[in-house]
Amino acid sequence: MRLLLVEDDVMVASGIKLGLTDAGYAVDWVGSAERALEVTQAETFDIAVVDIGLPQMDGLALTQALRKAGHAMPVLILTARDALQDRVQGLDRGADDYMVKPCELPEMLARLRALLRRSQAATSAVLSFGPLELDTAQHRAYIRGAHADASDTALELGPREWTVMEYLLLQAPKPANKEKLLQALTGWDREITPNAVEVYISRLRSKLEPHGLVLRSIRGFGYRLELAADHSAG
Repeated sequence: MRLLLVEDDVMVASGIKLGLTDAGYAVDWVGSAERALEVTQAETFDIAVVDIGLPQMDGLALTQALRKAGHAMPVLILTARDALQDRVQGLDRGADDYMVKPCELPEMLARLRALLRRSQAATSAVLSFGPLELDTAQHRAYIRGAHADASDTALELGPREWTVMEYLLLQAPKPANKEKLLQALTGWDREITPNAVEVYISRLRSKLEPHGLVLRSIRGFGYRLELAADHSAG
């Protein structure tokens, strides 16, 4: 998932970016609201983490401006302010959640997962399609046993394979756009060619097809996760 971090404190931003990158996010960082408005005009993000205490335009005004511009991505506000009125203002101006600094990374990750599920109309930390399950909280991927007494089969996924799989599951049964998949995989400091998406799709196909799951190419658009014909009938 591609995340926009808006934080003017370089040390704080570096720590947050490192933690989120390690958790699998493609993180792009800007230090001002004005820069954030510029980049969101040109590029697409799945979620944003915004500090309230930005220079010039603050995080509340930025969130309000993003909503007025039609951006629907979830926004998590970070602030040193703990007053009720500040939290109310943030939510009223379009923020989806609110955390008081200093923040614990595990809680931030949990809140981000919840916001992403909400934005994709998912209701659980476990994403599933057919026998495939992706536990986003425990970071585990597995194929459920075919019978009640059968054991689950773990799927070993690299970081970018995980990102692609998560995006496919959030979209399923609708197709996933290839361009958005590419954006989910990369940030400004990492370059990935469109052909690289094909590489990860190919790797996932080899891991999913033995379990009756198909990654169908949709010409001119992207990919759709499907059940193989001989599995969907049963």
